[in-house]
Amino acid sequence: MSQAKTLTQAEIDQVLAFISTRRFALRNRVMLLTSFWSGMRVGEIASLTVGDVVNTDGTVKAEVRLSAEQTKGRHPRTVYLPEKLRVELQRYMDLRRAYTDHAQILFVTAGGKGFTANGLALHFFWLYRKAGIAGASSHSGRRSFITNLAAKGVGVRVLASLAGHRSIAVTQKYIDVNDEMIRNAVELV
Repeated sequence: MSQAKTLTQAEIDQVLAFISTRRFALRNRVMLLTSFWSGMRVGEIASLTVGDVVNTDGTVKAEVRLSAEQTKGRHPRTVYLPEKLRVELQRYMDLRRAYTDHAQILFVTAGGKGFTANGLALHFFWLYRKAGIAGASSHSGRRSFITNLAAKGVGVRVLASLAGHRSIAVTQKYIDVNDEMIRNAVELV
């Protein structure tokens, strides 16, 4: 099985433009950006509750603490949310007005139920496909997150920590090398 496609900024913008024309545009935008800007796995995103992301005063947290049950390797970890993602999450939460029930699932389906990991993976697959992005999957956001940070010079040990990997060898498999990265590398000489 081939690896998920790493998306360019133009492709991310293409998907976001498509999403903006559909039902549940804000929810889908925030779910997708959570993948691209936090590096969370689709199952982790599906498992998020309001309390995982929102403080008691209704503001979005800077760090999300995932329990062992929420992670693939069954090891708790902290996910750091960049300011731009916190702004998107705050917009979503302000629309939902779901601050009072911190046990409630953060991202819900049209039927008001939480996504399963497989259901959200399928949802992402179809969003990409309908937006015209071939080869993208639910893992594309995570791979793009790691590759983009590597291109900006973030070390593999930090990347492994951000991704929740226990081995840097696993993290290295996520990093795509492209012509722009190679051009930028030779300019450092």
